[in-house]
Amino acid sequence: MTERFVSDALTRADAVFELTLRPGRFVEFIGQKKVRERLELSVAAAKGRGDVMDHVLLCGPPGLGKTTMAYILGTAMGANVKATSGPILAKPADLAGMLTNLEKGDILFIDEIHRIQKSVEEYLYSAMEDFAIDIVLDQGAHARSVRLNLPRFTLVGATTRSGLLSAPMRSRFGMTNRLDYYSPEELTEVVTRSARILDVELDAEGAMEIAARSRGTPRIANNLLRWVRDYAQVRAGNRITRAVADKALTMLDVDEHGLDEMDKRILRTIIEKFNGGPVGGNTIAVSVGEEAGTLEEVYEPYLIQQGLLARTPQGRVATSAAYLLLGMRPKTDEQGVML
Repeated sequence: MTERFVSDALTRADAVFELTLRPGRFVEFIGQKKVRERLELSVAAAKGRGDVMDHVLLCGPPGLGKTTMAYILGTAMGANVKATSGPILAKPADLAGMLTNLEKGDILFIDEIHRIQKSVEEYLYSAMEDFAIDIVLDQGAHARSVRLNLPRFTLVGATTRSGLLSAPMRSRFGMTNRLDYYSPEELTEVVTRSARILDVELDAEGAMEIAARSRGTPRIANNLLRWVRDYAQVRAGNRITRAVADKALTMLDVDEHGLDEMDKRILRTIIEKFNGGPVGGNTIAVSVGEEAGTLEEVYEPYLIQQGLLARTPQGRVATSAAYLLLGMRPKTDEQGVML
């Protein structure tokens, strides 16, 4: 149950819930101050010239607001947002269909843009740079290329792994913005705003308790809020206090550090089965019964951020903080240095 709330693979209900809480304007967007200011300035400048915005790349961990930011840009520019994702664009014809249906000023939002096929990516270059695409008609000896001019549009790309973008693709974005993890204070604002929209009675300490266990991610904060709301409805008279939030999240196996059962299973596996490491990611994945990609993208970033796990050339290593968290004593040599 825990993984459903803290993973990034949203169910249909999760997606509807998230859409309900999604801010629609810059003034409603909490956190990411520098990114927000840069984008607001770009919008103001483009509207002042009567032009479209330059292409924008949004990168950062899942759940921080990249998709939300793309739709806010559409609202701010008064433009339609046509959304798709990298894996869906399997061949150039898929992209050509979307590009030819755009109108002037529209925003084409491509999520997980780093997963676009190479052939499709190269097809996108001329569209981004020259606002034109070349279409091949007929086959064999009768084949000919026809250039179609496109209306000026803005491409907004979102990626969780910017390092996988090719240099030619990255260079065609006029602005690159990285979204960072949220502070507990910012997440408290997020949770408070969400509770107000959901008409949930939530006091300040209850909001802080949820925020502190949300791994710096608004999406997780909102999902935890939904669980705590259900708990409060059934067992606490529809009022969320710190004590209620603590009981609800403990029931969900989310501790005061935001770690869930899988996080601790990963650390215990490294410490108990592999003597603290180093151990390869694939080996850990088999031991805990999870995909290696999920471990690398969902669980490891937070464990590393919290100083509980280290990546080395030889593999993953549990830190002394991980031993202490689990109530274990790290193994040391005669000088007291951790082995």
